[in-house]
Amino acid sequence: MTTQNLLVELFVEELPPKALNKLGAAFSGVLAEQLKAQGLAAADAVVTAFASPRRLAAHVTGVADQAADKAVQQKLMPVAVGLDAAGNATPALLKKLQALGADVSDPAAAVAALKRAPDGKAEALFYDSLLKGASLQAGLQKALEEALAKLPIPKVMQYQLETDCELPGWSSVNFVRPAHSLIALHGATVVPVKALGLTAGNSTQGHRFEAKVSPVVLSHADQYDDVLKRDGSVIASFAERRAEIVLQLQAAAAKVGGGCQPIEDDALLDEVTALVERPNVLTCQFETEFLGVPQECLILTMKANQKYFPLIDASGKLTNRFLVVSNITPDDASFVIGGNERVVRPRLADAKFFFDQDRKKTLESRVEGLSKVVYHNKLGTQGERMARVCAIAKAIGQQVGGDALAQQAEQAARLAKTDLLTDMVGEFPELQGIMGGYYARHDGLSTEVAEAIEDHYKPRFAGDDLPRNNVGLVVALADKLETLVGMFGIGNVPTGDKDPFALRRHALGVIRMLIEKDVALGLPELLALSMPVFGDKISGNAEALIDFIYDRLAGSLREQGFSAQEVDAVMALRPARLGQVNQFLSAVRAFAALPESPALAAANKRIGNILKKAGEVDAHVNPALLQEEAEKNLYAVMQKFVPESEAQFKAGDYTASLQTLAALRAPVDAFFDDVMVNAEEMDLRLNRQGLLKSLHVAMNRVADLSRLAA
Repeated sequence: MTTQNLLVELFVEELPPKALNKLGAAFSGVLAEQLKAQGLAAADAVVTAFASPRRLAAHVTGVADQAADKAVQQKLMPVAVGLDAAGNATPALLKKLQALGADVSDPAAAVAALKRAPDGKAEALFYDSLLKGASLQAGLQKALEEALAKLPIPKVMQYQLETDCELPGWSSVNFVRPAHSLIALHGATVVPVKALGLTAGNSTQGHRFEAKVSPVVLSHADQYDDVLKRDGSVIASFAERRAEIVLQLQAAAAKVGGGCQPIEDDALLDEVTALVERPNVLTCQFETEFLGVPQECLILTMKANQKYFPLIDASGKLTNRFLVVSNITPDDASFVIGGNERVVRPRLADAKFFFDQDRKKTLESRVEGLSKVVYHNKLGTQGERMARVCAIAKAIGQQVGGDALAQQAEQAARLAKTDLLTDMVGEFPELQGIMGGYYARHDGLSTEVAEAIEDHYKPRFAGDDLPRNNVGLVVALADKLETLVGMFGIGNVPTGDKDPFALRRHALGVIRMLIEKDVALGLPELLALSMPVFGDKISGNAEALIDFIYDRLAGSLREQGFSAQEVDAVMALRPARLGQVNQFLSAVRAFAALPESPALAAANKRIGNILKKAGEVDAHVNPALLQEEAEKNLYAVMQKFVPESEAQFKAGDYTASLQTLAALRAPVDAFFDDVMVNAEEMDLRLNRQGLLKSLHVAMNRVADLSRLAA
């Protein structure tokens, strides 16, 4: 058995750029996994993925030409079925052994070679054999087929390939793009595997325009990267090509000067990396008159339509320079630069035209048009939705900021969706809200209202900024609550991984705003303000929506590093005001660290079970009915520490509130050791249950401490 490094490359026509990196990782990953599973590659074999616009490849170290034989033990059948009363092999056993390739010419010897072992209640026969290790050709063929079958391809195409056999003809092949050649090199030896109608060789194609030789021939698997660079003018590694683009972008920006930096966009960088085989960054420019258009518009059109990298100056302002990642490196780059400058000019001119045209109409004049845009067939038009958001925003604003905030929030909510009717947002939907802010300022509206219109979609994604002012906060809350209440009210709830209305994201946005801005309204109260505005369009589903939001909150808290016990303890009480949740969690964490915590948590759990069985219990204690010393002592200690804990809770010092109750550990333990709660006398029983109820209420103001019990 010899061991060599293995290279496999599939050369195809241009692959989908947005999927290229995933395709490369999947191809190499599955191929290596299959080789390891068959014993052809070691578990610690190093796998290197390559992915360029026209190739997927993998390099795997230490691949054997023949896998080692493997000892296997197979269960045959119960002894009672395989052997007769005399201990001889039955026909069923002989047939099974024959199927496994065993020698049954001497049945007695065949039976003697078997092993007996318990299998459940019965005894079974087991057959030991040596499984022949896979050859590299057979194992690689299987691995290659598996790697191609598991590629994350959203949609395949069908193309015709001329058959390579004695009878000429054409065969249909299904793959993401037409494939033209296949390489499989084990060291310097070609492994003649087949895929997509191709037989593996040792040659490929280099850069479409700048390859020094064609075809590019490889004499060894380890030469792939270097030979492709030298002879094919291709950087095959996606990561290396990406890093090279970053270096060139930074160098080009430095030459421009003025502290300029290319705009940061990982998705754009990945896409451009997938479009070029050997990058060459060039600096271009456009007329300064276009800088009068909002820079978000110019940046978006350059990135989305042309895959350019706009340059931002040290103050964060867009300059009239941009960077192009070219796939060719001509001696005279002026034609490439000039061509890109000519191409971008109409795009920028369109953006300027849209901006100029949109400003000829005020946002207020567009409000009526919202009634002609369908929002949802069960929830009406955008105009009806706007009216609901206005009502919710006004109600929230009134609660948290009085008349002034309510009036501004209502105005911002009325105009927030009007930019959907503008030419700019029609061309670039990603700019909704942003353009509304620009047009609001042009219309002379206040800064608070303009910023609220711009920010009302925030947070758009995890980690996004929250609205900058209270008006924006109120409108953003109203907008997301309207969506959540409306969709839950008509039964459009997320199922599995399907969430077409992004309700999970809306819920997390509401949670973040309520927590980080510490909004002085409870979640049930907010839903109570939101539901009536729908009239009879929805059916009441507040509980399901509350459950949904609290589930999102619990998941978010666990992701932030709080333990499942801590989160469960706090969330069990369904805290209405989410701004207090982090303080509750910190208090629970501090309490759990106390030596008294385990005993009190266990006692709390026991008290909860007692009260659950007792039914309705009044938290009232008659001191005259306290008979046992332990219950008198517990009552006396509670009289001292419970009011102190309650005062600390009301003052917002939740950590101190819980820690004060730690003094109850000894009297609580003594109570359960010495006192019969369910006494035969009814008045004593009710009094003791009332004592426990008072204790239970005091201990569970911050969280359900029983959830901390082991």
